[in-house]
Amino acid sequence: MLLNKESGSELRIYGCTRAASAALSHCACIVFTVTIALLSRPGTSWFSWHPFFMTLGFSFFMTEAILLFSPRGSPLKTLPHKTKSRAHWILQCLCVTCAILGLAAIVYNKHLSGKPHFTSWHGLLGVIAVCAVALQSLAAVPLIYHSLAKGWSLAKLKRYHATTGLVAYLLGSGSLLLGLRSAWFTGSAGEHTWYLAAACCAFNALVVMNQVSSAYTAKKRLQS
Repeated sequence: MLLNKESGSELRIYGCTRAASAALSHCACIVFTVTIALLSRPGTSWFSWHPFFMTLGFSFFMTEAILLFSPRGSPLKTLPHKTKSRAHWILQCLCVTCAILGLAAIVYNKHLSGKPHFTSWHGLLGVIAVCAVALQSLAAVPLIYHSLAKGWSLAKLKRYHATTGLVAYLLGSGSLLLGLRSAWFTGSAGEHTWYLAAACCAFNALVVMNQVSSAYTAKKRLQS
């Protein structure tokens, strides 16, 4: 009896911790996106659209798209899975659109200034992240129209989609973190702002990794 009480207490603490982490992740992606928007002042130059769209896409839309499936922190947790999937798809489309616009903005800005393209780790990882999230979103079409994936079970498709989605998200987060070391950001933000932005980005990556890994670890335990 005592063991059952201790297990129940641990489960409640674990559940509260995950709920608090998801809530903080929602706040972190908003704070990070608003901070970059205030610093970049989108519309003041071609370059200003690059950090704005990239952050809006990867930090806000993609984070929120993944958190929709959080068992403790989803804003749509009372709605059916099909509704969550549709909302996830819409947010991912917005993420891809923002990522492509952000990439186009920096390419055009470098073209105007006559500078070479993708010469830094931030630039290289950024273009890889954009390509990865675009391809991963296209590969998710069979999840909506399962008849397109003949010979593939829905469970296997979901597992591959979650894995590749996590890789794409981490690539995007890595590019954002490297962007915080750029001359533009270090020159525009103070020391405290830099640490706040880096903490928000890193925290969201940890929450998303934990959510995806926990979901499939739990499924394996149930199947074993």
